[in-house]
Amino acid sequence: MNKLIPFTLAVFVMAFLSCDSNKIKYPETKKVDVVDNYFGVNVADPYRWFEDDKAEGLSEWIKAQNEITFNYLSKIPYRETLRERLSELWNYSSISTPYIKAGKVFFFKRDGLQNQSVFYMQNSLHDEPKVLIDPNTFSEDGTVAISQISISGKADYAAYAIADGGSDWMKIMVRDIKTGKDLADEIRWVKFSGIEWFKDGFFYSRYDEPKEGSELTNVNQFHKVYYHKLGTKQSEDRLIFHNQEYPLRNYGAQVTSDENFLIISETESTHGNALYISNLHKRDQDFLNLTTSFEYSYHVIDHVDGYLYVLTNYRSPKYKLIKININSLDIGNWIDVLPESKDVLESCVLAGGKIIATYIDNVKSRVEVYDLNGEKLHQISLPTIGTVGGVSASFKDQTAFFTFTSFTVPSVVYSFDTKTYDLKEYFRPNINFDFDNYEVKQIFYKSKDGTEVPMFIVHKKGLELNGQNPTLLYGYGGFNASMMPSFAPSRLVWLENGGVYALANIRGGGEYGENWYRSGTKLNKQNVFDDFIAAAEYLIAENYTSAKKLAIQGGSNGGLLIGAVVNQRPDLFKVAIPQVGVMDMLRFHLFTIGWAWVNDYGSSEDSVQFLNLYKYSPIHNVKSNPGYPAILVTTADRDDRVVPAHSFKYIATLQEKQGKGANPKLIRIQTRAGHSAGTPTSMRIEEAADIYAFIFYNLHVNIK
Repeated sequence: MNKLIPFTLAVFVMAFLSCDSNKIKYPETKKVDVVDNYFGVNVADPYRWFEDDKAEGLSEWIKAQNEITFNYLSKIPYRETLRERLSELWNYSSISTPYIKAGKVFFFKRDGLQNQSVFYMQNSLHDEPKVLIDPNTFSEDGTVAISQISISGKADYAAYAIADGGSDWMKIMVRDIKTGKDLADEIRWVKFSGIEWFKDGFFYSRYDEPKEGSELTNVNQFHKVYYHKLGTKQSEDRLIFHNQEYPLRNYGAQVTSDENFLIISETESTHGNALYISNLHKRDQDFLNLTTSFEYSYHVIDHVDGYLYVLTNYRSPKYKLIKININSLDIGNWIDVLPESKDVLESCVLAGGKIIATYIDNVKSRVEVYDLNGEKLHQISLPTIGTVGGVSASFKDQTAFFTFTSFTVPSVVYSFDTKTYDLKEYFRPNINFDFDNYEVKQIFYKSKDGTEVPMFIVHKKGLELNGQNPTLLYGYGGFNASMMPSFAPSRLVWLENGGVYALANIRGGGEYGENWYRSGTKLNKQNVFDDFIAAAEYLIAENYTSAKKLAIQGGSNGGLLIGAVVNQRPDLFKVAIPQVGVMDMLRFHLFTIGWAWVNDYGSSEDSVQFLNLYKYSPIHNVKSNPGYPAILVTTADRDDRVVPAHSFKYIATLQEKQGKGANPKLIRIQTRAGHSAGTPTSMRIEEAADIYAFIFYNLHVNIK
């Protein structure tokens, strides 16, 4: 079919645009008389009842909201055409970075429109792959997914965790690789956990079984590390590590590749950790505390010849690689291998007796090879501006794999010979799209306080800067997450219909290291919003677009971003898409894993931090003036990361205070889905079609 949506639809579009949006009759939302006092400030919370996911009338309210939203969307003439085009764009094969274990090769592959990627195995790089686990057989609607998988040392077993309906809760199963059959072993109530093999079993992390009915909302506390021996019941698993004095801490286990040491990482937020180490071959040896406090981050790469190689930001805001003698752990004996440099050291992998180091160089990947003493040996040549991810290798294997992607480069897998430095293309997706017609540029603009902020801009070549181009600005700005160049098939439908896509690398992310991150947290959070607003102003000032043609989008912490900037500058945007956002900044820490975000946001239990949170919290700052943009909120009923009560409170407040405005205030509530991980392809396509239809329509774009 034609890639462009037929021009003949324009007549119908304009007829629909003439409809008076303020005639939408929003559902009646009950209010409750709840007022909290924070340090002498009374704060009403009339929609508190949404916090109970079993509340009377909630399912009816969700149904009523969805009926209004989908009725609205169904009247957009090109919605179905968008869905069909998105299905075409999504219909290609892709694979994950392969990894080698005991000579066997393992990888995930998604063919065409499969809902979930399938896990494959090859006996060698030259053998035909065969299916080991197909999650598409787990459920009819594709909502049960593999969330992670781990292969035993001899590659005879695969322990895999499955998540049902998008929840963070996981269940671990074990498959015999030789027979292709599952063992009787089943581990439940696992969350925020790895799977680390040792001998004839594995380490994992879990919480105690929650009370029935509270699984998706109650605070997650008292995380514990266990060891499970194959062939035994979960009730017999051995408790390895926990701390009853600190219920709001998490623990992850790591076994070094030689299976000599067990590393425990202890966290109380999403950034910074403490390390404990135990010799697995010394019976009942106590854990030694390798680091203290949670001020810095430490990631153990591996153990080689008596040294632990550790990636850390200890007194190095842009990170460095150090080695620690296992017999002399004192901090004074730590040795720098790759000292801190001007660019962020994002990751290190030991491969073929060498170090493959990935740097973030002005929000672009750079990959270099070093010997174990830190002498540079080689720089890997990358094809264009983009992102290297998923470097897969082992210390003894000569072959390494990694992926490379960019805005106009689908994820390509490369193999790299660590001895000869030979780089080969291993797998490239085949998508029916002319990427050569599009260009990517990186610009730098000034924020409110004069800080220079980078931004990527993607569009068709030959774009006319006339201020009339439909533009979608995306941002995140939190949790030290770097928003690197990436590929999304859904974005192509935006670009091919004349849209400009912009990604602002605002503060709060990790693009420039610890200082860039910290300057967007807690009392500095307003910098994040100022950076994003300045990005929008730049796009308008440079005639890419105008306020009437500008849409903004963000998810999770990015959903908070969208909610905050809409309140602060409603005049600057025409459409806003806040997805699974953190919208109640006074109570986020009271649900599931929300307590771990206090390090980024601060807490309403502190008087100074309360005032800062209250000043920008999306639900507490919605204005009654009629000038708000068209808003489509998205969330999911099984999101137990950012509970949907955030979005429910937000849309109820918008409809109460903005319901008479000309622009719609709608919420799309996905059932049998969570925060986003594991969402089946069919649901992703449906949601993308609805979002782009909503944006195009409300930007008054006549799609050709």
